[in-house]
Amino acid sequence: MSDSVSTSLPARPSPDAPVIPLPSAPAAVPVGRGLLFVTVAGVAWGTAGATASLAFDSSGLGPVALTFWRAVGGLVLLLALRALRPRRAKALRPQEPGRRRAVRILVTGLGFTVFQAAYFGAVDATGLAVGTVVTQGAAPVLVALGGRLFMAERLGRGGRVAVMGALGGLAVLMLGGDGSGAVRPAGVALGLLSAAGYAVITLGSRFFARRGAGADPLGTTLTSFAVSAVCLLPLAAAEGLWPRTAELGRTLGLMAYLVTVPTALAYGLFFAGLMAVRATTASVITLLEPVTAAVIAVAVLGERLTTATVVGTTVLLGAVLALAYGEARGPAVVSER
Repeated sequence: MSDSVSTSLPARPSPDAPVIPLPSAPAAVPVGRGLLFVTVAGVAWGTAGATASLAFDSSGLGPVALTFWRAVGGLVLLLALRALRPRRAKALRPQEPGRRRAVRILVTGLGFTVFQAAYFGAVDATGLAVGTVVTQGAAPVLVALGGRLFMAERLGRGGRVAVMGALGGLAVLMLGGDGSGAVRPAGVALGLLSAAGYAVITLGSRFFARRGAGADPLGTTLTSFAVSAVCLLPLAAAEGLWPRTAELGRTLGLMAYLVTVPTALAYGLFFAGLMAVRATTASVITLLEPVTAAVIAVAVLGERLTTATVVGTTVLLGAVLALAYGEARGPAVVSER
């Protein structure tokens, strides 16, 4: 997007929203409040997968249909949020050519669509804890690798450690099972696909930002929701667009929560918080997301965390911390959220 600190670690490596580098601006909130906002956003995002898991059981909706409704609901609520927020003077930016803008919106929207739908598919296939951890752990590593391969970004020692750690964590998850079926290959594959979609969003944002294609992060998220809704509509209709359940009230309540708390509210808080908090700091704080998801998975959904799951999760999240540490030590590179 427009000028901001660029790192190979996304500001929020998680399965709930694309992270678009925010434009440089004076902090809109104090640092302490910004930290609180990012923390609340991370915890709220950690409840999205659990809400989806409960909605699968009560509604008969599949991952694609649920992602479609989340995109539609998120689009409506974030449009209202943008209409209500105070108007600020916009910095002058070079006019972005129409074709480049259309390509940027399409790339970001398609990446977002894969990111969201594959994550819900991973939760449905292999459970909340494993699906969240695989996506959360693999996303920043894929971004670092993609930046190195396609954009000549320096991987660094922290990046190399993170890549090896992520591969080790995935290997433990896949090969260290005890026959309980807690980790299913199809779910892990969907988690990796979700992480790949996230990497496309982040790397695409950097690519276009370096060519002067600046954009408001909230506006980019809105267009991503719109593209996602359009792309998913025919697939959701084929899967089953309407809830098929006698528990319609419960289903509507779950869907209302999904589009309000971990979508509109969490996005609003995260955007506000990132104006005062470094992206690397935010990425570490939002590791609360997989922790929250794991606690809910065990306490509410009755999922069983095997030794392999715990060890693999620890190694994966340790890889993210190693990447964050390496980024924090390195010099900031201004290039462009």
